[in-house]
Amino acid sequence: MARRRTGVWLIGAKGGVATTVIVGLVALRKGLAGDPGLVTQLPLFQDLDLFSWKDVVIGGHEIRTATLYEEAMKLHRESRAIDDQLIARCKAELDRIDRNIVPGTLLNVGGTIEKFADEPLRKRVETPREALERIQADLRNFREANQLDSLVVINVASTEPPCDESQLPARWKDLEKLLDKPARKCPLPASSLYAIAALDMAVPFVNFTPSLGSGPTAICELALERGVCHMGHDGKTGETLMKSVLAPMFAARNLPVMSWVGHNIFGNMDGKVLDDPANKRTKVRSKDRLLHQILGYSPQTLVSIEYIESLGDWKTAWDHIHFKGFLGTPMVLTFTWQGCDSLLAAPLVIDLARLVEFAARRRETGLLTFLSSFFKSPLGTTEHNFVRQFQALEEWVERQRADG
Repeated sequence: MARRRTGVWLIGAKGGVATTVIVGLVALRKGLAGDPGLVTQLPLFQDLDLFSWKDVVIGGHEIRTATLYEEAMKLHRESRAIDDQLIARCKAELDRIDRNIVPGTLLNVGGTIEKFADEPLRKRVETPREALERIQADLRNFREANQLDSLVVINVASTEPPCDESQLPARWKDLEKLLDKPARKCPLPASSLYAIAALDMAVPFVNFTPSLGSGPTAICELALERGVCHMGHDGKTGETLMKSVLAPMFAARNLPVMSWVGHNIFGNMDGKVLDDPANKRTKVRSKDRLLHQILGYSPQTLVSIEYIESLGDWKTAWDHIHFKGFLGTPMVLTFTWQGCDSLLAAPLVIDLARLVEFAARRRETGLLTFLSSFFKSPLGTTEHNFVRQFQALEEWVERQRADG
């Protein structure tokens, strides 16, 4: 297979997920890590011409001043998440990647995210069009400086407050006009500006967050006009993954679910952001929408998300499922999910980068719905049953293999 230089551009490049992605890719390149959690390392994908670790070049946008080494060591010290000796062996490469990370935009990210940003960025005044052009210039410079054959942009930044999509035109030609308005009169959040910047350049875009991203109809139209693919949103890594596996079991066994309650606690940067009620609404909405589709009815539900600083990057979810058994006898299933948030997410981000880059080379356009198993709220499909979602991915792989 011919070698190709592939760029992976991360929005929120020094957050916990992005830092773990970067440390992971460097460790994989150096032969310091195995492949647990990497779906694309399953035998199913071995015949696909996915990019290799040694051919990846990493860059990104960030709103804070820090080094990747410092952020990785913070994951070690505060969260006991990554081995410090592994980080030390990757330090030289992390320092080089730091030079590929440039300031992002704060347009419509909300006050909670803004307060974490560097002061010069908070003081920057620009229209959405100017921000868009600056982002595109960064992507072009990265592509040209590194002589890339392909490029994928992935949003792993903190969750933005909800956007009122009713304010957004349905056609791209109308939505584009909003870019020339002052920032306060354009409802598009930063995640959508990043999406537009990439798709307008025919660069694939993935939204791994619950933020709006490329979701609006008009932005989907832009992707089709430019002949480029995209997908989102909100990576499915923990409690919602369990819901998408367990809910089909209750449906198949005709065990009516009366209520499903989930309590989530975690303490990383995302937890700080989600401590803001506005940002939390975006996340809760994404976590709580799949049960009706799978079950065919809506049990009483409650999803709580609380910030507990001492937990660092570790998250715990307790779920209580109250269901009706034979002769009307109520029964209960409870489970506890504990995991390191960034380490659950990072391999999926790498998988998505590999699969989306491959799909782009195969000239696929629009929403890549075969990737729905990776997302809590997959765009372009109402299928939330994890088994069926993964079957769609398997069928896509078989088609690629058949097409040669």
